[in-house]
Amino acid sequence: MAGELKVDLGERTYKIHCGSGLLPVAGSILRNLNLAAPCLVVSNATVAGLYWPVLESSLKAGGFNPHLALVPDGEEAKTLQVAASLYDSALAAGIERRAAVIALGGGVVGDVSGFIAATWLRGVPFIQVPTTLLAQVDSSVGGKVAVNHPGGKNLIGAFYQPLAVIADLDTLTTLPPREIRAGLAEVIKYGVIGDAGFFAYLEEHLEGALAGDKEVLETIVLRSCAMKAAVVARDERESGLRAVLNFGHTVGHAVEAVTGFTAYRHGEAVAMGMVAAARLAVRRGMFSMEETGRLVRLLARAGLPVTLPDLDPATFRAALGHDKKIRQGQLRMVLPESLGRVRLVPVSIEEIAAVVENGAAAEG
Repeated sequence: MAGELKVDLGERTYKIHCGSGLLPVAGSILRNLNLAAPCLVVSNATVAGLYWPVLESSLKAGGFNPHLALVPDGEEAKTLQVAASLYDSALAAGIERRAAVIALGGGVVGDVSGFIAATWLRGVPFIQVPTTLLAQVDSSVGGKVAVNHPGGKNLIGAFYQPLAVIADLDTLTTLPPREIRAGLAEVIKYGVIGDAGFFAYLEEHLEGALAGDKEVLETIVLRSCAMKAAVVARDERESGLRAVLNFGHTVGHAVEAVTGFTAYRHGEAVAMGMVAAARLAVRRGMFSMEETGRLVRLLARAGLPVTLPDLDPATFRAALGHDKKIRQGQLRMVLPESLGRVRLVPVSIEEIAAVVENGAAAEG
């Protein structure tokens, strides 16, 4: 079981390989990309313990000389200090202009690895090997790479496309249930922003995804990637259309920052952010209470949080003020008009805070 998708970006066009049994043949997939023999594989101890031996063997069989560098688990890996240690690893591994940095792990590993690839020698080849559902459907596709700043998430980064994405569905079998649930938040997001039929499919097949049904998982990964690839191909650098992919992220990123990037998985924060955005859209008369209820119920069935924690209002507003999309005190926030259609609109920090602080995000 395997499928391929193309992200059409002219000379930067690349393929997404998705299916079961891909890690053992990763070396042969990469052999056709005109890469130098040395490569730096970035992972964390948990993922490397599971998948480094098979990837190492595959890369060696493909003619590569792989070196492994480990980073901390979770958002602690996305710091300039960790990046500095990876530059040392790249130097020791002999990473030259045609030598690849390979991300083996979830979204955090992909973000920091991509940041290293984009900045080492002013840019070396980058390969994504995502091992979480969230990374497979979202962060591994599209070329946004970054590390965090104490003032906010992903404030230091770049647009840097991978040469290939290899998403082996077999890696999802070892994920804790919480990670599957977190990934489903981004999957549900795609249904809201651009495909009401896909949203309905998720309402019908959610339990299959939670149970690890390979056919359902392949469907949701490929459809999610296809939607993101289409958006990225039309707007690579987020000048307009691509911003719709940030649905749920304005409030979600603020929640992550206020809680120190440790209390919630990214998908959990995005789920809360989607509900807050839906409630704000209802308040503006853009979105119906009925469709808000469908969104809240689907997120809740997925085991995701649909109410925000108690947050210090001043700290929360300050975190919103550090959002990358802010312009003269106003945010451009993605709000739903119907399931399958969203719009980017100017929203003040005060308006967002009022909805959240009044408990509107908890309704539905």
